[in-house]
Amino acid sequence: MKSLLAAVLLLSQFELRAAEDGKHSSCAPGDSGPVSARAFSASAPHFDAEEAYSTHMPQHLRCDACRVIAFQMQEHLAKAKSKRSSAHASPARLSESDYVEALEKCCSQSWDNYGVKEVGGVKRFAGPGLKDQETVSVMMMGGPWPARLYKLCYSYLGEFGEEQIYEEYRRQPDALAEFLCSGKQRDCARLSNAEDGSLNHAKAGQSEL
Repeated sequence: MKSLLAAVLLLSQFELRAAEDGKHSSCAPGDSGPVSARAFSASAPHFDAEEAYSTHMPQHLRCDACRVIAFQMQEHLAKAKSKRSSAHASPARLSESDYVEALEKCCSQSWDNYGVKEVGGVKRFAGPGLKDQETVSVMMMGGPWPARLYKLCYSYLGEFGEEQIYEEYRRQPDALAEFLCSGKQRDCARLSNAEDGSLNHAKAGQSEL
């Protein structure tokens, strides 16, 4: 129900924007009519069985999900750093309890600001910290996605440990996504390799024709 409500609200926003644009637009030669009279269509992404029911994050969405989590880790660590700096004369490294608490809060958040939409036939995460896709599309929020982000976030804490993540943040505050997602055999590297493999397979098929 929550996912459906989010989709309806997003569609309503597009319709209101289109109607508003129509008030200030006139027909140009070749146009079928003012913006408000044109047909806008946006459909919700269609999820396969894995995307709809699996408890795990689907592999093709793990790169976006990793970037989401890296962004939120940066935000929570920066907030903890700012809080400590305001309480001390000179900024210092966070204590172990401080950065552990910040990362725990990051992973245990609601993740309600994120959803999945379809862009050019490809499903993508959308929300804070991700590049905005300027397309008319419906973003499906809620459902299994918050739980999957929660689970994946804690898997990174288990894999790397809070101390290593914090040290990487201190070394390059805006590059946690590179550390978590883009290294060898990481989620974004796997996605890139899979896309390259699909492209090469398609080219090979064309060569045989």
